[in-house]
Amino acid sequence: MRLNPARLGIVTLTITLGVLTDSSGVFKATGIANTQGNQLWVDDINADGGICGRQVELNVQDHGYKADNAVPLYAQMKDSVVAMIQVNGSPPLAALKQKLTTDHMLSIPSATASQNLDSDAILMIGQTYDVEMVNGLAYLQEQGLISDGDKVGHIYVDSEYGQNSLLGSKYYAKEHDMEVVEASVSASDTDMTATITKLKDAGVKAIALAVTPGALGSIALQNKTQNLNVPLVGNNPTYSVTLLKDETMSSALQENYYFVNSVAAYSDTDNPAMVDITEKYDAKYDEEPEKAIPSGYVFGMAFEQILKKACENGDMSRAGVLAAREQITDVDTKHLTGNLDLSKYGEPTSREAYILKVDPSKPTGLVKTGDLFSSDEATSYKTPYQK
Repeated sequence: MRLNPARLGIVTLTITLGVLTDSSGVFKATGIANTQGNQLWVDDINADGGICGRQVELNVQDHGYKADNAVPLYAQMKDSVVAMIQVNGSPPLAALKQKLTTDHMLSIPSATASQNLDSDAILMIGQTYDVEMVNGLAYLQEQGLISDGDKVGHIYVDSEYGQNSLLGSKYYAKEHDMEVVEASVSASDTDMTATITKLKDAGVKAIALAVTPGALGSIALQNKTQNLNVPLVGNNPTYSVTLLKDETMSSALQENYYFVNSVAAYSDTDNPAMVDITEKYDAKYDEEPEKAIPSGYVFGMAFEQILKKACENGDMSRAGVLAAREQITDVDTKHLTGNLDLSKYGEPTSREAYILKVDPSKPTGLVKTGDLFSSDEATSYKTPYQK
């Protein structure tokens, strides 16, 4: 019987990586920026001769943040790709996880809920949402903005994204005798007036956020309008530079918002690797840059090491790529993130965070507050499937 190499996920003349992203839905800013970062990495790797003597290409499809779209799109592309360099969004990932696992399709989700780390096909780059929130709250306490015994609000989208972030805030609260006041919202909710009123009445000293950018804008405004004025600490998907187009909203974010990210600020001119990315982005794209561009590039850096190891092992099939991933214990991302250990599924590849603040004068509107750090609580915290 003659076997179809594509169905086995074997790389032939080119190495094709899949991208299932959101280019038209509620997280389109992140999806487009991640994909641009993926492409910048592809450009660099191909200019350097490719991998295993082969050029790398992307098969990009837009699911619009809808699981019902993601499933048939994946079915159409799966036989032509060896792995997925990007799967954007918690609902699409939830719908596809079993298929990705069965197909031995190594996949990097831009959605990083640690509940999905029970599959060896899922590779999350950097912190998971729960670890992000542990580091974010630890930073607030380190800065004297919250104290043991405080009440802390947590506004979250009632999805894997929000629920996973909530695990982190609950863990940190337990460690510091704090009380978490929960407020769940939907991904389409953008008027947070009543939610902030509820948290103000509860007497919270800070608010953790796992929401959409649209909700963040309203939260920041209501936090100021209602004279609550507590620090806001948000997971990676909460922020978009488009929020800064409204001067009042921008001012409110500058005053109280802290952004937890695994990846350095796009504006970090102290980092030569980031400077290189920004120069290449400006030369290739006309759009204003978004903060997720370097994240997409780092996804590529991780895949570069995996694919090179698979080539070295003489097995570029999907199963070979999965096996190679387990041999990669230290990816140096040139301080774009902390060094990554890809070898263990069930836990994050890094527990180091950058804490960023809003500065409209900087590209993407974010600036670092300091260097990478990992709190003691983030180091001791165990994700749900960690061994």
